[in-house]
Order: sequence, then C-alpha cells, then structure tokens
Amino acid sequence: MSPKVSLQTSKLPEALAASVKANIEDWRAGDKVRRFWQHDASLWTGTDEANWMGWLDITAQQIAQSDKLRGAVADVKKENFSDILLLGMGGSSLCPDVLAVTFGRIAGFPQLHVLDSTDPAQVKAAENKVNLAKTLFIVSSKSGTTLEPNIFKQYFFERTKQTVGADKAGSRFIAITDPGSKMQQVAEADHFRHIFPGLPCIGGRYSALSNFGVVPGALMGLDMNRFLARTQEMVEACGAGVRVEQNPGVLLGIILGTAARSGRDKLTLIASPKISALGAWLEQLVAESTGKQGKGIVPVDREDIGPPAVYGNDRVFAYVRLESAPDKAQDAKVAALEQAGHPVVRIPLGDIYDLGQEFFRWEIATAVAGSIIGINPFNQPDVEASKIATRNLTTEYEKTGSLPAENPALEDRGVKLFTDTVNADALAKAAGSDKTLAGYLRAHIKRAGAGDYFALLAYIQMNTEHETLLQKLRLALRDRKRVATCLEFGPRFLHSTGQAYKGGPNSGVILQITCDDAADLPVPGQKYTFGVVKAAQARGDFQVLAERGRRALRIHLGKDLAAGLDRLAAAFHQALT
Repeated sequence: MSPKVSLQTSKLPEALAASVKANIEDWRAGDKVRRFWQHDASLWTGTDEANWMGWLDITAQQIAQSDKLRGAVADVKKENFSDILLLGMGGSSLCPDVLAVTFGRIAGFPQLHVLDSTDPAQVKAAENKVNLAKTLFIVSSKSGTTLEPNIFKQYFFERTKQTVGADKAGSRFIAITDPGSKMQQVAEADHFRHIFPGLPCIGGRYSALSNFGVVPGALMGLDMNRFLARTQEMVEACGAGVRVEQNPGVLLGIILGTAARSGRDKLTLIASPKISALGAWLEQLVAESTGKQGKGIVPVDREDIGPPAVYGNDRVFAYVRLESAPDKAQDAKVAALEQAGHPVVRIPLGDIYDLGQEFFRWEIATAVAGSIIGINPFNQPDVEASKIATRNLTTEYEKTGSLPAENPALEDRGVKLFTDTVNADALAKAAGSDKTLAGYLRAHIKRAGAGDYFALLAYIQMNTEHETLLQKLRLALRDRKRVATCLEFGPRFLHSTGQAYKGGPNSGVILQITCDDAADLPVPGQKYTFGVVKAAQARGDFQVLAERGRRALRIHLGKDLAAGLDRLAAAFHQALT
C-alpha cells in the first residue's frame, strides 16, 4: 500500500518545465536519490555535508523513543502548569511557534508561548502573558552558547526565583540542548527538571522533528504518536527507492532549485490562514540553507496575494492549502496567478496533524535545491559573521558602559539615518537637493529594479499594530515597483532569513528600522541590558551587510516609537509618489 501523503502539483511556464524535466532526468540517471540517502557529500560541495544529515532518520528514532517522551509529559502534567514559555531563537523556536499558533491551547494541557526576540517590550509582553508561579520554561539552544537563549534564561530564572523561591526555581525549567553543551552544564547546576538531548548531526533549521520540535509539541498536548506516524508516511514517500518524479520532496526541490537558477529565485509562500505560521519556519529553512556565496533562494512570506500584474519574472509561488479549512478568496487569487502564466506549486494538506509531513517534505526539497544551486545547504557562514560583530559590540559595552558613537548621514525632525560611506555617498548623490527623510527614502527605493527585492527589517516589538503598518508599506512598494518585498522583525530574523540577505544574491535593497526603547530590562549578571543587546545586534548585522556590499539604509526612529513610525509611513508614501 502506498504511503498516504499529499502529492503536490505544479503549473510551470514552458521553458522552466523543460529545465525541470532535464534535471529530473539528471537525478534519475545519476541515481542521486539513493546517493542522497547515503549522505553523499559530492551532491553538494564535497565538504562536511554528510555530517549534518541525521534528520533523515530522526522520525523513526522519535517513534522508537516515544515511551520516554510520554513519561516526561505525565511528569509535567501532574504539576498543573498553566503555561509553557519556550526561550529560543531560529531553529530551536520556529517549529514550536508553528505548533503553538496552529494548534492553540489544547484542553487539559498548558498553553505554549514562544519568545525569540531581545526587544525589551517583547520580553516583557511574553512575561505578562504567563503566570510566573505556574509556568514551565523550556530553554532551547542547540549549541548552548547562543546569546539570546542564555540571557532569556538568566532573566526568567531570576524572575522565577523571586516568584517561587530559589529552591524551587530549577524544577520549573527544562533544557533542550546538544550533549555536553554549556547549556547542559547550566541546567545540571541549576537542577532543571529535565534535559532533553539534541543530535550533533542535525543542524538547527533541520531539527523540527527532533527533540527541539517534538518535546514542546508533546508538552503542549499534541498526540505525538499520531503526528509522527503521519510524518513517517512522508519519510517513506521520499525514500531512496522512490522514483524521482514520484518523490514529493525531491521533485519539489528540483522545481525550486531549477527555478532559482533560471532567475526565479523569489519563492513566494502562500498558506491557508489556519496554517499561516508555517511560512516563518519555511523561510528560515530555505533562506539559511540556500542563501550563500551570492546564490540562493529568497523566500517571501506574509506578502498578501496581489493581482498577477504586480509580479515580475523572478517569482515562483508555493501554495500550501489546508484542505479541511481552505480560503476561497485565496483559491481564486492563486488560480489567477496560474492563468497569467506564473509558476505555481500546489501542496494540499489534509489537516493540521499533517504538518510534520510538510516539515520533512521541505527539508528534503531544500537540500535537493541546494544541490542544484551548488551550495552547502547545512552551513550558515554569514549568520556567524553577524554574531561575531554583535559579540564585539556587547564586549565593548561591558568594558566601557556604552556602544561606540555614531554619526548620522541625515537627521530630519528627530529621525536619524545611518549607513556606511559607500551607501551614504550614493544616496546623497541620488537625493540631490532633497535632503529630507522622504528624499533619502525615495533615492533608496529607486535603487530597487527588476529582479530585486526590498526588505524591511524592523528591530521593534513584533505585534499586530506594528505589523499592520509595515505590511501596508511593503505592499504599496510592491505594487508601485513590481518587486518582491520582505518584512522581518529583528533580531529574530538574524537566525533565519538574515543569512540570505547577507550571503545570498546581491539583489536586496534593505531598510533597517531601529528605535530607542521606551523601557528597558536588565540582564542579570551583565552590564548590558536587553535593549543594548538588540541595538548591538542591529548594528552588528548592518556592519556585515555593508561589508558584503549590500544596498542598505538604517532609519532610527528615536524613543517615541509610535510618532517615529507615523513619520516613517508618511515619508515612505511620499517617496513612492
């Protein structure tokens, strides 16, 4: 009996379809699916790829170890926790966030929340959502050395000690981390309730089906036996013995990799409203895996579907449709894209318990696309560069009590613009006599042409109000310029799409948005605060963007964020006229 999986369909322009067909034949003739499952690094760059493919077998391992997981769930449930707050970044937080948003609160279990931002308002908002006396914390960090989970732990461990007492605090914490990591040592010293191991052979963004995704899912009440059994069906459907054209993950990867090489490198993600959170996980997987060495795929998430005419020839659309709760308006818009000749891949999802199938399908697809593009899909060199730049700045703060001084390229009614010398000279020349915020924004926006994308990278609290305002800006720009747009909140995207913005194709025009925090929060044991860390992350990332020769501009809105955003919106719309 064939496995029960959702088989995608695609409608591609003639030239792209012919190239896909040729690559299918290449994979068939080269026996590449079997070699893929044998961890053959020569499919990529012939370096260390074989060391990072433990995710291929993890689902079966999780099923075999399900008794241990059930025991932990029972142990946690007897404590009657009201909430779980997961503290992590990137691969350790995005899958749990998809599960938390999609499944919501499950009767009889604590509600899962995720914190993945150093923005002080975001940290405080996460704290205010939960009852500290009845909350279980999951500190999720593969390496155990990642800055953000470590300072989240420091903050919430101190707050928990203040709430329930130092002798009980450790029993309110769980760690998920690789064996022998610094976080394991901290967890043992602080008497954490449980420590769940990661696998060193699985990178963070491929870890959704490992303990980093499965443990939070189980603790929030998912039927993990059902979830993993369904996932295993996709594993088998993508197996070494399945023909290329019938292999869901491999075929999707060939389409995406071929499209990228032909210039269609803006993967536009569309998901039914109930599963819209899936896009944030997908964009990390795709961007961080493929965006390097000047190559790669730039994922576009949460960009509302427009009429076909607003899209250029650099797009490929992937529509993940929840069959149990489809959106008719979405269906009609996707059909219009197909009829206009845009390439569309359709992936039907039976119900939300099939999300594990999508995690695995897309992991296979992303690795296959990486082979076709010609990069190592398991490293992230430019993410590391930003981390180093940030660490240098926070170290400076610990020594001196301040971050290095900056000189704005322009100041206009309390809003300051910063950039490097090369970008400053180019923008000043393009702005001419219009030395205003709108003038510089107009000059910056004009830099985006056919085949480019415009990214709004906002280091402010991620909430509905801010997202609504920034979504209006990105859509107005897309419709005016016919370029792909990205909207990300920092610093969470640094462990996600940030790799592609710095290391992928140099086709991005980037507007970084920062502010002075109205209220800050201390990091116990450090001079620096959460606000200082966020500022260092923004400045460190901008430094690497400039070093990589990216077209980038930073707008600093000051302490009155609402007023600053209003000025930005007014100037942005003026710049588009």
